[in-house]
Amino acid sequence: MQLKLLMFAGLAERFGGPVLDVSLPEESITAGQLKAYLTDIHPQAASVIALSFVAVNQEYAEEEGVIREGDEVALIPPVSGGEAPLVEITRGPVRVEEVTAKVLHPNHGAALTFIGTTREFTHGQRTTLLEYDAYEPMALKTMRQICSEIDERWPGTLSAITHRIGPVAIGEISVVIAVSSPHRDSAYEASRYAIERLKHIVPIWKKEIWEDGSEWKGHQLGPWNPVAPPEKIGSSIISNNPGGDNHE
Repeated sequence: MQLKLLMFAGLAERFGGPVLDVSLPEESITAGQLKAYLTDIHPQAASVIALSFVAVNQEYAEEEGVIREGDEVALIPPVSGGEAPLVEITRGPVRVEEVTAKVLHPNHGAALTFIGTTREFTHGQRTTLLEYDAYEPMALKTMRQICSEIDERWPGTLSAITHRIGPVAIGEISVVIAVSSPHRDSAYEASRYAIERLKHIVPIWKKEIWEDGSEWKGHQLGPWNPVAPPEKIGSSIISNNPGGDNHE
């Protein structure tokens, strides 16, 4: 069976165009089976496929609705922005379970969540509060870039990043990075890559507020060159920061 699956909005961008040619051995398939098939061959789009509905001959189909060759078939994403974005900047508390849920996938055997929190003491100095600022449009763009880089380096790995800006008190969460993969080694590597890459290219700054003063902090991983290729993420960049930040 040959289908020309119509795509719209963000789906068309993810799948590379408004029409996806689908070749199936069956003479018919259900809407639910079609979504499962698409998820198998395009795991990076699993979250939006799960939220989308199949339309057959310009009518919404239930999961068990039957599709046959010659039908007009479309995959309809949420019409009011119902898809949870993979990258977010928020001024409120970050909910770990919500970020993690974005990357959970039935074909993935490993999911890993990194949580960065505000630490009270760094090198003997007591921090009372962190305050984050961001060039938000560019920060979101570079966070999406990191997710794309992860997909290219570890094919099939899903990733989501949420960063908080504004004041973040001691013990509170400033960033959550969730990744999932068919195997755990890719999940560990991708998670480490994501946080180091985030610190290197995402325009987010933090102000460390102490009992007796404050200071804005930027990149702290050696010489800063955000346009340099990330060839040594996880090795030399990490070794240049033996003292670490006062969080993460």
